[in-house]
Amino acid sequence: MDREAEREIRGRIETVSGPTVVASGMVGARMHTTCLVGEAGLLGEIILVSGERATIQVYEDTTGLRLGEEVVSLSQPLLARLGPGLLSRVFDGVERPLEALEAVFGPFIGRGCGAEPLDPDRTWGFEPRKARGERVAPGDVLGVVRETEAVEHRVLVPPGMSGVVREIRSGAVTGREPLCTLEGGGEIGLYQEWPVRVPRPSAGELAPSEPLITGQRVFDTLLPVARGGTAAVPGGFGTGKTVVEQTLARFAKVDIVVYIGCGERGNEITDILTEFPELRDPETGLSLSERTVLIVNTSNMPVAAREASIFTGITIAEYYRDMGYHVALMADSISRWAEALREISSRLEEMPGEEGYPPYLATRLGRFYERAGVVRCLGDGGRTGSVTVISAVSPPGGDFSEPVTQASLRFAGTLWALDRDLAHRRHFPAISVEGSFSLYYDELADWYTDNVSPELDGLRARFLSLLQREMELKEVMQIIGMEGLQEKDRLVIEGAALAREVFLRQSAYDEVDAFCTPQKQFWMLKAIMSYLDAMEAALSRGEYLESLLENPIRAKLVTMHSVPNEGFADFCRRLIDELEVHFAQKRGEEGGR
Repeated sequence: MDREAEREIRGRIETVSGPTVVASGMVGARMHTTCLVGEAGLLGEIILVSGERATIQVYEDTTGLRLGEEVVSLSQPLLARLGPGLLSRVFDGVERPLEALEAVFGPFIGRGCGAEPLDPDRTWGFEPRKARGERVAPGDVLGVVRETEAVEHRVLVPPGMSGVVREIRSGAVTGREPLCTLEGGGEIGLYQEWPVRVPRPSAGELAPSEPLITGQRVFDTLLPVARGGTAAVPGGFGTGKTVVEQTLARFAKVDIVVYIGCGERGNEITDILTEFPELRDPETGLSLSERTVLIVNTSNMPVAAREASIFTGITIAEYYRDMGYHVALMADSISRWAEALREISSRLEEMPGEEGYPPYLATRLGRFYERAGVVRCLGDGGRTGSVTVISAVSPPGGDFSEPVTQASLRFAGTLWALDRDLAHRRHFPAISVEGSFSLYYDELADWYTDNVSPELDGLRARFLSLLQREMELKEVMQIIGMEGLQEKDRLVIEGAALAREVFLRQSAYDEVDAFCTPQKQFWMLKAIMSYLDAMEAALSRGEYLESLLENPIRAKLVTMHSVPNEGFADFCRRLIDELEVHFAQKRGEEGGR
């Protein structure tokens, strides 16, 4: 935010209540425009206008503000500065670069401290893609900058600008000088600004048709989220929400990751800041941070900036989407954002809704979720890009009926519900398959048929049916015990236990098992179901379950996750052949008796 912008309206502080300030004398003030509050010049945003009074949510600590201090309206909305230099950086909720602030002000950021989000004096090597005399329109690629070793930054014509190129530069450029001058006087620079609460335009929305490949078996095969879709990850304290999001940030098949640490504990954010540069991108072998933007507002940082952080993050995600990239946005957690909204609403003395949240909670949340999607990008080249939103939800006490979880379910196409009991048993990811859903699978079925196997849909249905039957039998077992079940039902219990241990459980720290390709997932399902089919056929011939369980194949099934993705199909084919030979020998032994 340029704090030297035009200062049109001046008022005086009348009331201070936490992060909320009421200023009088603000004649002509407009909603959702920014202000500088007090002698320290604290950044704030007008959220209510009543006559000459304007209510402002301040994005910084208001301690020490006095009545009568001046408030200056900047008459522009909260803007995000967009351009090369966003990747590998850490910002707060209003896009202040935390490393730059630390360099100037030390580890404790004081009130009124500011810094340019992107360094205007940094030099970039610009390679033009347009020439003098060419006509350009919004979204056209003017040229490229190598932002990081992993990502080529495409410099776009901003929305609302078009014309004929009169002059375009090449080579070393900075953010202070125009890259391109249009006939008639328009100038296009390296950086552009965009209001964070306004969705960026596109040439049109597309229906999701491909899954977001995460490498996690329970997600990709059973509960997929579409590329450009939305997923909610609710779970109580300690169930592994942050680990799930960090795992997806590392392994999901996307070009860019925007990670928003919204109101989380400082030690969790410290772990992210420490670990991300050390993690290797499995695709390129480079540091994961080279394709990551981090936005953090820890629980001890100003609450109003937390409310703005998710909109700042998704604006950055849309910017890279417009370049034709596939972006994953991780919000951890949306519940902390909702708590900030509740606090601001209470300061405004608004009528509370359920559990004290404002009645417009779902509306505000919808504005965020609806900015996910697959789009045709503006400009030439026929680019398509996507933003996939994966948001963690932290319901108090793990109660999924609370308002934030229920509001998220209105917009999320996929629910990955975390289970406390599974987490306590060290089962990762602790996803309750029975309590989760995916509304995208039918739309993605053709992709799985074409790119994985036509058999996958049937295997998936059988796998889910097995888990469902296990739940039913466990209810019966509470009455009659395991011994009271028929052998075919005991085989269901055995098969479901094997499926959970082998397929649903996955280590985020095992280099081989951490990422599982869709093809490996299919063959794992096929091997498990082939094993159960062979066992069921043997039972139908009158063999005893106890004798059937004493076989060498089960041990190989339990450890097959440690076989690398490459060559896994051949491994499973040999395993299935070995399975057939083993049970054929048992049939021969039974016949000999």
